[in-house]
Amino acid sequence: METSTTWRPPLLWRFLLALSRVVIFPLCRLRVVGAVPAELLGGPVILATNHVSPFDPLVMVAACHKAGIAPRIMITGGVFDTPVVGAAMRACEHIRVDRGSAQVADALPAAAQALKDGAMVLVYPEGRIGLDPWMWPERGKTGVARMAQLTGAPVLPVAQWGAHAVLPYEAPKNIGRALLRALVRRPVVTVGFGVPVDISTVSGTPGAQAMRATRLIMEGIDAALAPLRAGEMEMPRYVDTTRPPDMSRVRPRG
Repeated sequence: METSTTWRPPLLWRFLLALSRVVIFPLCRLRVVGAVPAELLGGPVILATNHVSPFDPLVMVAACHKAGIAPRIMITGGVFDTPVVGAAMRACEHIRVDRGSAQVADALPAAAQALKDGAMVLVYPEGRIGLDPWMWPERGKTGVARMAQLTGAPVLPVAQWGAHAVLPYEAPKNIGRALLRALVRRPVVTVGFGVPVDISTVSGTPGAQAMRATRLIMEGIDAALAPLRAGEMEMPRYVDTTRPPDMSRVRPRG
């Protein structure tokens, strides 16, 4: 893929990346495992990560700062509609995703352009906080695969684990109690960078290719997540009782 420019993170985004580590420090102990391969640091790349808690985005921002990267993030449109946070998201040049609306298709070309401009793009392929009863990544949407096919950008799986022990699914309901518990316990939250996913071998119609590539990407996230939850492979040690289990998007795993 040819990139027309080298995207530079806005000053506000660089400040917020650093601030995130200060904000999360009282609430958890952040661990980052692995790194973005050196050959991917200077070019566009899609970071595909799992989603387990409302606390995830803040964890990922702090982990990205620790890893020395500043991706543009695909964020649900409602965040952009809030008066202060929305203005900050636009200033940081993050990418709006209006799920469930006629404008949702606008996110793909916007993300593709960001990649063509040389940016990293962080995206949650599940499209929501996953509701797999065992907290493994559920079946992903095909958007990440289509972004990769459209731009030629590599896909790097990123796994995270432990954020559900800081903020439960029901947040912001009972958020005060959850934050107080986190302040006392400071659970370990781990982010692991995986191995780039090779989707160049997928074949078939464009739709079939997107589905097969999506399966490979989710398997890559599984592989990055497995060592982070060693000893919890079947059921998490900390169970978020506010999380409604949903079997409709559970994926078969080895």
